[in-house]
Amino acid sequence: MQLTVNEIADIVGGQVFGDGQVQIRGVAVFEGATAGDVTFIENARFLKRIDESRAGAMIVPDHFNGPAPCPIISTANPRLGFAKLLAVFCPDKENPPGISPRAACSEDMVTGQEVSIGAFVIVGQSVRLGDRVCLQPGTFIGDGVTIGDDTCIGPNVTIMDHCRIGCRVKIHAGTVIGSDGFGFVPDGSTYFKIQHTGIVQIDDDVEIGANNTIDRGTFGTTQICRGVKTDNLVHIAHNVRVGEDTLLVAQVGIAGSVTIGKHATLAGQVGVAQHLTIGDNAIVGPQAGLVKSVEPGAVVSGTYAMPHKIWLRLQRLLPGLPALVKRFDRFEKRLKKVEEVQTKQTD
Repeated sequence: MQLTVNEIADIVGGQVFGDGQVQIRGVAVFEGATAGDVTFIENARFLKRIDESRAGAMIVPDHFNGPAPCPIISTANPRLGFAKLLAVFCPDKENPPGISPRAACSEDMVTGQEVSIGAFVIVGQSVRLGDRVCLQPGTFIGDGVTIGDDTCIGPNVTIMDHCRIGCRVKIHAGTVIGSDGFGFVPDGSTYFKIQHTGIVQIDDDVEIGANNTIDRGTFGTTQICRGVKTDNLVHIAHNVRVGEDTLLVAQVGIAGSVTIGKHATLAGQVGVAQHLTIGDNAIVGPQAGLVKSVEPGAVVSGTYAMPHKIWLRLQRLLPGLPALVKRFDRFEKRLKKVEEVQTKQTD
């Protein structure tokens, strides 16, 4: 594929400065770009080194007004523009329509147009697949599952009975959707299992990372709302609701019946106790352990989550704690001596 700089500017929504007819054949990072590549720069550190690049064109922030060794495309969000170009130059692998003879599909399966079903896929009864759905090799689809148009299910994914998957959803390898939640009732010295009769509902434009586990509701629904993105190794328990466009980073663990609002971000290894609420636009820092709800727009962090500003102050104090303890001990000893003198004078 070849595109001119002008054509690239149309894709990223930017303005060209320099020769817009230069031909570009690929995309590359700043250090590795050559004459046929376009790269992007988004921070001051690389803008200072712009003369070192051998790229054929660059996507730069719209506040940049310095000289450049090649044509530049000015845009408000260079990283977003570069991502759009990657989708053009390096599109996802196409899966040819058709059902592999090594797949096992129920006779009452209903499919849309151009469906692709790979080898060793198992599809249960009363399954409905939309147009251009792709089931990659080794996937298991349980009874009564529905999957919307243009959804791609990666290899060795398991989707258990009656779960609902929306349109344009991507689920990466090894993920399990609709497993039973962790529900047991004490019965003397043992535990009696609670049956989980709910489902998982994943709405449109969601991307689920590799090796996620999303439990079905005990009753009702575990819901992943439109536009949610999860990293690898995320666990979402029964009856959780994750609001629109929320981000869940690697190794996040969410206990049962948690409600997460829209546009929230949970950083890596965050743990959330059951029945909590995390408000819209809240940010939870890495390894935070939430034991109480988070207000909308709040930023919390720390192993024991607290308001972010308090956590930053605490981090500055921690290195000085040993010296502070010694001073405290000295003051305590001096105070004890003063009290002893006062006691003797009183006697």
